Amino acid sequence: MRHSVVIGIGVVCLSGAAACFTACDDAMSFTTDRSALLAFSTDTVQFDTVISTVGSSTRQLMVYNRNGEGLRIASVRLHRGNATPFRVNVDGSYLEPESGARAFDFEVRGGDSIRVFAEVTMPSNGQDAPVAMNDTLIFTLESGVEQGVIFSAVGQDAYMWHGRVIEEDTLLKAGRPIVVYDSLSVAPGVTLSMAPGVTFYFHDGANLWVHGRVVAEGTMEQPVVFRGDRTDRMFDYLPYDNTPSRWGGIRLRASSMDNRFEYVDIHSASYGIACDSSSTESVKLTLANSILHNIGGEGLGLYHCRAHVANTQISNTLGHCVAVVGGWAEFVQCTLAQFYPWDASRGDALYLANQWLALDYPLEHAYFLNCLVTGYADDVLTGNLKDENDEVDYRFANCVLRTVESDDAARFVNITYEKPGEEGTGDKQFKLFDTDNFLYDFRLEASSVARDKGADEWALEYPTDRYGINRTADTAPDVGCYEYVAEE
Repeated sequence: MRHSVVIGIGVVCLSGAAACFTACDDAMSFTTDRSALLAFSTDTVQFDTVISTVGSSTRQLMVYNRNGEGLRIASVRLHRGNATPFRVNVDGSYLEPESGARAFDFEVRGGDSIRVFAEVTMPSNGQDAPVAMNDTLIFTLESGVEQGVIFSAVGQDAYMWHGRVIEEDTLLKAGRPIVVYDSLSVAPGVTLSMAPGVTFYFHDGANLWVHGRVVAEGTMEQPVVFRGDRTDRMFDYLPYDNTPSRWGGIRLRASSMDNRFEYVDIHSASYGIACDSSSTESVKLTLANSILHNIGGEGLGLYHCRAHVANTQISNTLGHCVAVVGGWAEFVQCTLAQFYPWDASRGDALYLANQWLALDYPLEHAYFLNCLVTGYADDVLTGNLKDENDEVDYRFANCVLRTVESDDAARFVNITYEKPGEEGTGDKQFKLFDTDNFLYDFRLEASSVARDKGADEWALEYPTDRYGINRTADTAPDVGCYEYVAEE
């Protein structure tokens, strides 16, 4: 009996080995059937807009053989040859431009795949407008069949500024964006003016240091933009431009006064605008019709200075959306929305204080008129007011606040308090709130508690909202920087 079992086992093993060798033979066989084709993970490898002469990030293309037998690829080449801006590596073989950007003799076994990695460096095109360029990666099979995948990129010429210091009055006009490395400085006594449509791309860690003065005057259609220089994507659905801390921020130093930012878009920074301590006798910052959004620190930090902010959205910041530490500040028709999605230990929508780092900063005037102050937390309005008394001058009038109700009728006038969970409060009152793709639109929905809660007295200072919508055409103005518009 024992011998027969051993023999049986041996027969099974030999049968299995034979089957294995048969399968291996199938996998190692190659076909020249013209109907046997490659499959690709995409038919177009699309690069985001890239700065001319600056290399892109790497894209990946998967090449599949879904046939039962193997396929031999006689050659892979870029149609434009050595004139192509694309750099391609196929299964470890670089398509050398000097040899016509082609490589030969690849094998893809049945059911297997190979990887293609691609980058692009777009040439300077001498134009202000972006210029598109395409090429085709052509696979020629042993059967003679040719298959192609399109490579597409858009190049944007830009001015490259490395550690630039503005030492005389300068006006920048719209055209090519300006890429800033090693920060940009405005010297004391000098004014840097920016016309509508001017765009800055700041490299990682680069800042705008203002010792003199900045006058950025955009329009609704052509804002002045301050953003990071990453134009590619972290994931397919997530551009780096939708993530925080891609660059430094804007700092107005102690000597900097009378700065004006009108229709500016500041986003994806490590901090938004930080105002150093200075005299409150003169205005340090006027900020109107603007957006500060998706910031990895404080959105707007006012440290014992004089500032006027109106029709402005400050939203989704790791630090406080707005911090007012002493000084004189007035906010009219502003939306302060603290829904920072990247860290649960986010700051408040609004922080008021008259003390910082053990130093006293008198809070001379902090008024919030027709403002919406909201966020995820049950209370997004906090502060550190030492020895609070009549000399600490702050006031909220005709505002919607997500905070604990106050019995101080002199400082809280005609206030609507958001109650967590109620309809039309928190994130439920806005037009778009897509936390999966990090897309936000803080215009009001029909259910928002901010509708018709404002006062004409303050709205008449800014009779239209950020989008030019008339605030005075219905029963009462809405609170915040956006007037509700019914869907057509």
